[in-house]
Amino acid sequence: MPPTKKKPRRRTIRQILGGARRRVRRAAGRVRSVWRRSLQLQVVTSTLVISVTVVVVLGTFLSDEINRSVVESSQQSSLNEAYADRLQIADALIPPADDQGKAPDGDQKVNPLDEVMNTVTGSGEDGSKKRYDVLILNEATPGMSRASGRVVQADVPASLRQRLQRYMNRAEYGKTEAQIDSVRFDGQSQATLTYVVGGVVHEPLTGQDYQVYHFFPFSEEEELLSNVRLAIVVVGLGLVLLLAAIAYLVARQVVTPVRLARQAAERLAAGKLDERLKVRGEDDLARLANSFNEMAANLALKIHQLEELSQVQRQFVSDVSHELRTPLTTVRMAADLLYDAREDFDPMAARSAELMQAQLERFESMLADLLEISRYDAGAATLDVDSVDMRDVVHRAIADSEALAERHATRFDIRLPHEPCMVEVDNRRVERILRNLLFNAIEHGEGREIVVTVGADRDAVAVAVRDHGIGLKPGEETMVFDRFWRADPSRARTIGGTGLGLAISREDAVLHGGWLQAWGQPGEGSQFRLTLPRLAGADLKGSPLSLVPPEIEMRRTWRSHMTPVLLPASGDGGGHDED
Repeated sequence: MPPTKKKPRRRTIRQILGGARRRVRRAAGRVRSVWRRSLQLQVVTSTLVISVTVVVVLGTFLSDEINRSVVESSQQSSLNEAYADRLQIADALIPPADDQGKAPDGDQKVNPLDEVMNTVTGSGEDGSKKRYDVLILNEATPGMSRASGRVVQADVPASLRQRLQRYMNRAEYGKTEAQIDSVRFDGQSQATLTYVVGGVVHEPLTGQDYQVYHFFPFSEEEELLSNVRLAIVVVGLGLVLLLAAIAYLVARQVVTPVRLARQAAERLAAGKLDERLKVRGEDDLARLANSFNEMAANLALKIHQLEELSQVQRQFVSDVSHELRTPLTTVRMAADLLYDAREDFDPMAARSAELMQAQLERFESMLADLLEISRYDAGAATLDVDSVDMRDVVHRAIADSEALAERHATRFDIRLPHEPCMVEVDNRRVERILRNLLFNAIEHGEGREIVVTVGADRDAVAVAVRDHGIGLKPGEETMVFDRFWRADPSRARTIGGTGLGLAISREDAVLHGGWLQAWGQPGEGSQFRLTLPRLAGADLKGSPLSLVPPEIEMRRTWRSHMTPVLLPASGDGGGHDED
């Protein structure tokens, strides 16, 4: 049976849009990242935006001013020419007193409208032609109308004719009307922007009125303004590019030394204390380089002094710890003899032997912790890695803590997963971490239940130790791992701890590449979480257990979703809120 071909999956519109949105978000994120990280890009972009805004505003203003100046000049010139032509037409329509309408040779005299049309339009003997056309309109006697060029009566704007008609009805012959309109002259395929000027000429002898229209095309003005606008755009674009280039060069001159200073600071932070900047000139950047070099020199000196002091301190602690072992062994042997024979002593001597025995045990524990700390300070601590089940490690640590828990009336609530939690760790060091966490929980748990939880995922294994004691104040989550730190200095240690247990535990966790973190809240207790990678040397990306206890997290979630209720005020004017 031949295999059936799998039908290609069709993408829905929602999937396509979702993919497009994700690509847009990724592109926007990359742009934002580049913008935030590049001071030079910010300076150049800001300069471009400001330059474009200024150039657009100035270009618009100049274009409007030039346009207004050119148009007003052309309009005034057109009005003057039209007025002069109407005077000539009025003079031509008034014949001399002895004129009989005959030429000297007996021929019929030429119509004065034809003569004046040749004069005002410039189509006379010299053959010149003016840039405008004239229309003389006599509606009472159509044969007395004249037109030059290609203008016809239909080219006159209707609103302009209506205004002139009102002047004629009121016998107001000295008024002039004008407007700009698009006129499509006879034979033209495209309308031309034209300034039409109209006026009335009255012939007193016959009482006839002539409407005189002048058509001044604005083709030359439009071409001039178009060239001006093009020039403004070209000059503005060139100015913007020039300003951007200037901003780029200036920003480069400023950003390059800053970038070099940043790189030098990063190398200095990485431990290269001999890093220095080159000093050029005597300007502010040169003074900045001098200040940086002085700071680096002082910092290197201080770090060298601190390293020497730390080395002396570490060596002192290590030497003292080793030197104390011999007399401590002798004292221990004598104390054991006295402790074993305490029954033969009087009660006060017997009690003294018991106290000396307990304090010697505490002193030995402190000495062992100091030696361990000195190994960490010297960088001599190593791991003996083995693959173990974290559940077994937890059981052994709890077994070592049961006697102390019984004396403090504390019980353990162990929550372990059903599957093995294999992890590559130093078994001895991890057991020590868990014992320190359990001892700390017993000491500060005030006899309440201690919850031990183990969680695991593909990459990490975590153990959380939760007590319900006094808790931690804000800011004490990190201080609790400091050496010899106490939340309450006046409170004595009830289990004889050395004050170095949590500090050593954190160093053990860091040595494994793991985390040891604390959470606490006054009155709610505290929780310590140890997170270790499953494979030795792997990087941790998260923890399978939450640092905040689940019941506290649920309470926070419930409070955040709870709608506040406003209660009525009490009789004394006060009020209160309830959870």
